[in-house]
Amino acid sequence: VQLQASGGGLVQAGGSLRLSCAASGRTFSSLEMAWFRQAPGKEREFVAAISRNSLNTYYKDSAEGRFTISRDNAENTVYLRMNSLNTEDTARYYCAARYYSGVYAYSEGPSYTAWGLGTLVTVSS
Repeated sequence: VQLQASGGGLVQAGGSLRLSCAASGRTFSSLEMAWFRQAPGKEREFVAAISRNSLNTYYKDSAEGRFTISRDNAENTVYLRMNSLNTEDTARYYCAARYYSGVYAYSEGPSYTAWGLGTLVTVSS
């Protein structure tokens, strides 16, 4: 599986962005998908995840209520809608994929086997 993220950019605090991640291959509907981010000088952190059939979504505490993860299995794409952005959201955002785990939590980065190159989000004050 190859992942290509897009949609990042420069936005003012309080603004919104929608990130997209397109996946190659014909097994997208079998993949659990997630977004992680890494700010300069910080470790990578979990942001949001979505189950294969979209029935379950999971968020980092600070993203709850501001971010929405969704997916379109027909288009092999996962999205991250981000509202009310603040400067602490500045980071490179990565999409990640894994086949159904049932063992590891959605927030476990090492459990994901495919990663995109990321897209940079910069929030100005």
